[in-house]
Amino acid sequence: MSEEIGIGAIHCVLPEVARPVTELPEYGMLGHEEAEFVRSSGIGTVGVFEDTPSAELAARACRELLEREPAKPDVLILVGPRSPDVLLGSDACRVQAEAGLGSGVAFTVDGLGCTGSSAAWALARDLLLADPSRQSVLVAHASRPTGLDRVRFPVTVIGDGGYAMTMVRGGRPVLRAHRMESDGTFHDLFSVDYKQVPWYEWREVCQSPDRYRFELAMNSRLRFGRLVDEVLADAGVERSQVAAVLMQNVTASAYQFYESLLGLKIHPVCGEHLARYGHLGAMDVVLNLDRMVRTGELAEGDLVLVLNNSPVAAWAVTLWEI
Repeated sequence: MSEEIGIGAIHCVLPEVARPVTELPEYGMLGHEEAEFVRSSGIGTVGVFEDTPSAELAARACRELLEREPAKPDVLILVGPRSPDVLLGSDACRVQAEAGLGSGVAFTVDGLGCTGSSAAWALARDLLLADPSRQSVLVAHASRPTGLDRVRFPVTVIGDGGYAMTMVRGGRPVLRAHRMESDGTFHDLFSVDYKQVPWYEWREVCQSPDRYRFELAMNSRLRFGRLVDEVLADAGVERSQVAAVLMQNVTASAYQFYESLLGLKIHPVCGEHLARYGHLGAMDVVLNLDRMVRTGELAEGDLVLVLNNSPVAAWAVTLWEI
């Protein structure tokens, strides 16, 4: 039995409705700095699913994937949404039920923001390696705003979407190496006061935009530089052997920052998705990887480096082999 673990299938669900960011309801109420941030973010439109809970969207992605990949997964990992649909209940078990998964176990990977998908696919690989009887792990996530507002100043603009993917034995691309870290000192940089106000008044608050722009950015610079070196060393490859680099879609300036930092060109598919869909949270890297593989520009054996981070703060670097 092959010990190579990779992707069995990916299915992404994206809205047909695209709303220009300058026509979002909250845009007219933004201050000058916030409005300029939106205009310069590199995001032209965001996709919108009206009145669709996160769990419902994630379950839809799972059902549609399983229609063409009928083998039932042994485990379902739900990457936590920005806010759960229910308290005390289980969004993960709701997705399990609505996806028609009557057996196996479902649970949520949470507290890592956008980096949750990277954590989930690495955990899925470990679960398969740990138990030879397991054949497939299903990972799912849906991106929806926390409240009504989609503008997350000074971070990004939120779009809607959902995905499901399987990690299986012998899948392609193969997960070659992975490393991840978090820094708990940033745990309260962003927050929503959800206990004192009704959901339609939820507003995300950044405790210190300067700390986000400077301290976290410098921390990310150091972490990513080291993690990339460590992942490539784990796989025994050089930077020159990496065929493509992907990351999450936050702003156009973020690509420039990390390209300068790492000396690695971010694949254009990231900017294309950013402009069209906005930031899809933990879905970004999955969508980017799926669409890049589908272009056919890479050959079997080519290496793809995927960077992922969040303001929690958490950082992840994964090396995939096509």
